[in-house]
Amino acid sequence: MESVDAQALNDAARITDPIERARALQQLMNESAGLSVEAARYRRDAIAEARALGLTPQQIGAAIGVSPGRVRQIPPDETARPAAKAPAASEAKAPRVLVQRALPTDPAIRGSVSLYLVEAERQGIHAERRMLYIGLEPASDHIAACLRVNPGQDVVARRKLMIANDVPVRIATSYFRADLFGNTRMAEPEFVRPTLQAALADLGYAFGRAEEQLTARPPTTFERETLDLDTPGEWIVQIVRASYSSEDTPVHTLETICAATRHIFPIGQVAGSDEF
Repeated sequence: MESVDAQALNDAARITDPIERARALQQLMNESAGLSVEAARYRRDAIAEARALGLTPQQIGAAIGVSPGRVRQIPPDETARPAAKAPAASEAKAPRVLVQRALPTDPAIRGSVSLYLVEAERQGIHAERRMLYIGLEPASDHIAACLRVNPGQDVVARRKLMIANDVPVRIATSYFRADLFGNTRMAEPEFVRPTLQAALADLGYAFGRAEEQLTARPPTTFERETLDLDTPGEWIVQIVRASYSSEDTPVHTLETICAATRHIFPIGQVAGSDEF
């Protein structure tokens, strides 16, 4: 995973204006495959300083390209100016949200324009998707096993952040074999339209089977920063879905990182087979 260039990071951190500093740091974070710990810390400091100077979360979020909810989770820096006023009630920390992530996934929802958007709409939640990264990155051990490549081998990654009522709740990354999909729409910028499923069908792949594996674990630094997991000891739930074609070709591996305290996981059963 590429790192933020040290010189560019230092230059951005020296910018006097807190909004311009936060915007420059946000751009550096967006351009890297994963968030730099130092860039994220500097950005939080810049946002705290801007809030202490009286800018609202809406103003800061619009200026640097993040949601007001994420800005609200960073308290003002009371040392940035004398007698900084306490934040208004409307600027308090974003409320806890609960969204659903069905296991296993309903095929009708899986084939929709967006699994997350459809699930959220059914729950009356205002949902957003933000693309974090599209490009090649080394496959981790568990992704390599699903795609049947060697660990560390480059694969195509499409990483998105899912937001519910201005609160980040999931990181969803689609992985594809570079030898099969490196020159297809899967490697192109922006969202695949009309749907990822339609694009795979256009390439001649028919769905065969899928396996989902769920793991609960502490978050990585990247996951903690991206999901704004401020509670000490808060865990994530990792769901890895490996999908194979009717000819048993590893087509798509989806890794979903869910903020554990912000999710409910309804468990589905074969129709007519549910038991107490």
